[in-house]
Amino acid sequence: MARIKRGQVVRRRHKKVLAQTKGFRGLRHSNYKRAKEALMHALSYAYRDRRNKKRSFRGLWITRINSALTEMDMSYNKFMKAAKDKNMQIDRKVLSQLAIQQPEMFKAVVEQTTK
Repeated sequence: MARIKRGQVVRRRHKKVLAQTKGFRGLRHSNYKRAKEALMHALSYAYRDRRNKKRSFRGLWITRINSALTEMDMSYNKFMKAAKDKNMQIDRKVLSQLAIQQPEMFKAVVEQTTK
């Protein structure tokens, strides 16, 4: 049976992993075995946190809306119930932007919703 030489294939695979782990600390950027382990963890955290980011932003929007509503002596859950009853199509992201950037327009939306 003929001998198979795989030097180039392995070297390319190692270089690809080491290039992806550039900037990691210690052996995690220079030793292939440690770099591969670190890269697998990093990629799994990135996949997980792309979903978690959506959760945390929704929480941020709710907090912003709630603080703006508190100044108007209204609670968040009562406002959202009224908005749902009126079939308001503005989502939380837009409402939070209005509360921060254009408070007078946000106040008008709240008044329109609670009528």
